Amino acid sequence: MTLICGVDEAGRGPVIGPLVICGVVFQNDKEAELDALGVKDSKLLTPRQRERIAGQLKQIVQYHWIVIEPAEIDAAVLSSSTNLNWLEADKTALILNKLKPETAYIDCPSNNLGAYHTYLQNKVTAHVVVEHQAEQKHLVVAAASILAKVERDRLIDELKKQVGEDFGSGYPSDPKTVAFLQKHFKKHASLFRKSWASYQRLQQKTLV
Repeated sequence: MTLICGVDEAGRGPVIGPLVICGVVFQNDKEAELDALGVKDSKLLTPRQRERIAGQLKQIVQYHWIVIEPAEIDAAVLSSSTNLNWLEADKTALILNKLKPETAYIDCPSNNLGAYHTYLQNKVTAHVVVEHQAEQKHLVVAAASILAKVERDRLIDELKKQVGEDFGSGYPSDPKTVAFLQKHFKKHASLFRKSWASYQRLQQKTLV
């Protein structure tokens, strides 16, 4: 038996709110339990299904997530020495070193699988496998995708309560998000990823 881990994230693209990276670890002979719960890529599940499965997962797996707030994301994106991919790799390394699996399957955010693998492998003791769309190939990564998505959705719901307004999904393509951004990009500045083009365009307009 091998202690395996899956790592995935939720909220990489939105202009509003945090990015959540989650790791799930369990013995590889227990994959049938995940299958029985209906675990699959979180994008293929309804919010209600994700909530149900997440509650059940927490009873049978070990997990750890890290929440990356907009300010930390901006610092990485605007930095001359790092970027969002390396920030994700650094946080993934923290998760793996806490959960201590023997093998880890990572949904890779970078187009360069080789460089990402080398960077991450140098930071952890686990044997690392990095793949694109890993949540569709490994149930343990799909499980991580569900927990990450449910936690991010919970945090977004909290933010909506705090500001007293429904700003939609937080993605720049969402009309509700666009309207909220245009109206509140100064008042609620801490909610936004200021390194995103959609935010910077508004900032530039106010300087003209």
